[in-house]
Amino acid sequence: MEIKVIDAPLLAKMFLAGAKNLEAKKEWINELNVFPVPDGDTGTNMTMTILSAAKEVQNLSVVDMPSLAKAISSGSLRGARGNSGVILSQLFRGLTKGFEAYETIDPFILSDCFQKAVETAYKAVMKPKEGTILTVAKGAAKMAEEMSQRSEDMTEICGAILKYAEEVLERTPDMLPVLKQAGVVDSGGQGLVEVLRGAYDALLGKELDYTIEQTGTSGGVVKISAQTEADITFGYCTEFISVLKAPITEYEELEFKSYLEGIGDSIVVVADDEIIKVHVHTNDPGLALQKGLSYGSLSRIKIDNMREEHQEKLIKDAEKEAARQKEEAVKKKEQQQDLPPEVPHKNMGFISVSSGEGLNEIFESLGVDYLIEGGQTMNPSTEDMLNAIEQVHADNIFILPNNKNIILAANQAAQLTDHKKIYVIPTKTVPQGITALVNYLPEEGAEDNFARMSEEIQNVKTGQVTYAVRDTIIDGKEIKRGDYMGIGDSSILSVGKDMEAVVKELTSLMVDEDSAIISIYYGAETKEKDAKKLLAHVEEAYGDCDVELHYGGQPIYYYVISVE
Repeated sequence: MEIKVIDAPLLAKMFLAGAKNLEAKKEWINELNVFPVPDGDTGTNMTMTILSAAKEVQNLSVVDMPSLAKAISSGSLRGARGNSGVILSQLFRGLTKGFEAYETIDPFILSDCFQKAVETAYKAVMKPKEGTILTVAKGAAKMAEEMSQRSEDMTEICGAILKYAEEVLERTPDMLPVLKQAGVVDSGGQGLVEVLRGAYDALLGKELDYTIEQTGTSGGVVKISAQTEADITFGYCTEFISVLKAPITEYEELEFKSYLEGIGDSIVVVADDEIIKVHVHTNDPGLALQKGLSYGSLSRIKIDNMREEHQEKLIKDAEKEAARQKEEAVKKKEQQQDLPPEVPHKNMGFISVSSGEGLNEIFESLGVDYLIEGGQTMNPSTEDMLNAIEQVHADNIFILPNNKNIILAANQAAQLTDHKKIYVIPTKTVPQGITALVNYLPEEGAEDNFARMSEEIQNVKTGQVTYAVRDTIIDGKEIKRGDYMGIGDSSILSVGKDMEAVVKELTSLMVDEDSAIISIYYGAETKEKDAKKLLAHVEEAYGDCDVELHYGGQPIYYYVISVE
């Protein structure tokens, strides 16, 4: 069926379908992380960003272009998490500028929307890299412009945009060597393709579930436009692994996906030389399993009746809601009985991102007014930053992101704040944040402090020790799943089966003749006796340096080491 224009209700459905498709694929996208660390979070960050906007869209009482544009733009900007999420929010911001003044979208307006999206996103990134989500978006915009000259059918145009975006995505490893070395496409680009694919399916009129779960302001889970049991087209969520008899070709993998599309939806197929991981919603799990058997033996079979789960979920949701309302009533009563004293206003204040009991105490001792829980394992959103800004009663506020993947969200919060002066110090690691605070001089002005603190963090080298979640080769180092890794500021410096050896090698590669201070922060999973043993070794090996040991309590990372 030919579609010449897209109106606001259809565009809203397309956006929600894109959000749901991204949500369904988020764990797979997380696994595309280049570094094999246990905190790959691109899929999670992009999903939480788009779902923030999707909730706004579903709450619209009237769906017209201006209100839809505002919901998508504002919701994604405030909900943006991580670099990939912030870039996605900027793409939506530009996209909405392209259609907010129109009643319907035709091919030429669609092309303008894509151009504005790319322009806005590129402007938001200080040093744009090709081979990323930006490149995929630019490819989609290029095809939108070409197709606006060749066709009036929006289904044909959007199909061509999706296809070309997929082709650009497949070329990202040729643009970024680190992707080729890791054997993956860009995870942010993959996320964008999944949004486009979901939107295209909705445009074609496929039966989809547009339900978005949201956390309400009072903390309860609210189900909007809830899917009924009758709406569940495919009743069985089927997952399994096929242990391959022989490696399958790319053609065979595509053929397998095509077969699954014929018997179900919500399909994810991930293959390597040894296994195929399969997820599909279908009414006949046996057909999917039988097809999987043709490639090899089956393992980890899991089949869930989604109609039964739906009924159980309705009951559980009702129970949770009742418990939540009771808990809220108790909290409200307690708050009324014990109101905190009014916080005095001051000239300068600090917000820091931190994760770990010990690190939290260090930041508080250095004068941080508000701690945002998060970091490498969970990137706070722009909304989290804005809430923190409201809680700090100061005219000038310094934000310490302490993670390179949080800086863009902090900058976005600064841009959305007009009643306070916000200074985002671009701290990429926790040790940089600590150094920035140590170099703060209360007798000097905000601008001078910002300049000094930003300059001093350049003198900090940071190393972090964690474990690998998959086999790969990076920076010329062969890494096996379960290996310990010592990660420096820009690369993996040491790898091995023995954590102590990995930490010692990491430290030796960080310390040089100009080094004066070595600080060791041990994590929640590291024993104090092991940390003290490392301290003794470092003190003996680097006698000219002052060495400090602190309990950080950070998750995932056994040690965080800084050298200044």
